[in-house]
Amino acid sequence: MKIEIWSDIACPWCFIGKRRFEKALEKFEHKDQIDVQWRSYQLDPTLPAHYDGTETEYLSQMKGMPQEQVRQMFAHVTEQAAGEGLDYDFDKIVVANSFTAHRFLHLAKAHNLDAQAKEALLSGHFEHGEDIGDVEYLVRTGVVLGLDEAEIRAALEGDRYAEDVQADIAEARALGVTGVPFFVLDRKYGISGAQPTESFSQALAQAWAERNPLTVLSGNNDDGATCGPDGCN
Repeated sequence: MKIEIWSDIACPWCFIGKRRFEKALEKFEHKDQIDVQWRSYQLDPTLPAHYDGTETEYLSQMKGMPQEQVRQMFAHVTEQAAGEGLDYDFDKIVVANSFTAHRFLHLAKAHNLDAQAKEALLSGHFEHGEDIGDVEYLVRTGVVLGLDEAEIRAALEGDRYAEDVQADIAEARALGVTGVPFFVLDRKYGISGAQPTESFSQALAQAWAERNPLTVLSGNNDDGATCGPDGCN
């Protein structure tokens, strides 16, 4: 069964949703038969390569909210993240356009390392104050994952994988995705947001059952006797 996850590296709920989904998947009895594919999405494609200000200032300006209200929102998100074992630090976040980082993720995907790369960038952004728009940071991250430095630089210093990122975003738009994280199960069910782990578990079970219905075979002799509410035969 294929599960596609649209998310943005600059989205705090995407990291939380990732953790909750992973917990559900780990407990799923058919987890080895699940193909998870990460898809690109940008919350703010108009953001400059780098924003000269803090995350609080950026969101306050973008949403037209007082900075104190933004800080309260961050406190709530930080608490939710901590419940999933994540250590968010909004004061250290470097505000940057995520497009180059998404191109890096597509490069990693070509080497079957997209899950590891996604984890590294989300952690770097929200927990360690790394600059996801900085090519040097992406190169270092890729090398640690086992990618070739020259290949990373060639891809990111040009426009390689730009069309792949745009295609992901266009497909999300066609599916009606207006926010992330957004999970699509076998192109049949969509789950919006960082739902509780239990909700992901229920969705996995339901999608799997409908994809793999049980076929009951009837025998031609009397060996298959059964018992029911009205007795045995």
